[in-house]
Amino acid sequence: MGSNSFNFSNVDRSSHSHSSNLLTFHSAAKWKAHFDASRETDKPMVVDFTATWCGPCKFMDPVVQEFAAKYTDVDFIKIDVDDLMGVSEEFQVQAMPTFLLIKKGKIEEKVVGARREELQKMIERHRMCV
Repeated sequence: MGSNSFNFSNVDRSSHSHSSNLLTFHSAAKWKAHFDASRETDKPMVVDFTATWCGPCKFMDPVVQEFAAKYTDVDFIKIDVDDLMGVSEEFQVQAMPTFLLIKKGKIEEKVVGARREELQKMIERHRMCV
């Protein structure tokens, strides 16, 4: 039965089907392609810089999944700083978790730490009004 499985290769959709706008990148090239494509849209993107060993990151994981399900007009991206060190260095991430809100390739706002309310307020300030 495993022969019919679909391999997304280095890009994982969240295992929660209701959070299809939550992506995890393990390849710098695929991240760059996604980031470059995001410059062409007005859709805001929240990038969660995380690490498997980070306690506050684990605390925020269900929060990010909840927000991804709630705010379908925003893309949510998870980047493990150990997997993509170059990307985290490029964005000058120095603590985890760090959440960047990016629009058209430009960092609009940043929240550092496990701060649910501030993250939610940041998302609501920048989300698309449909």
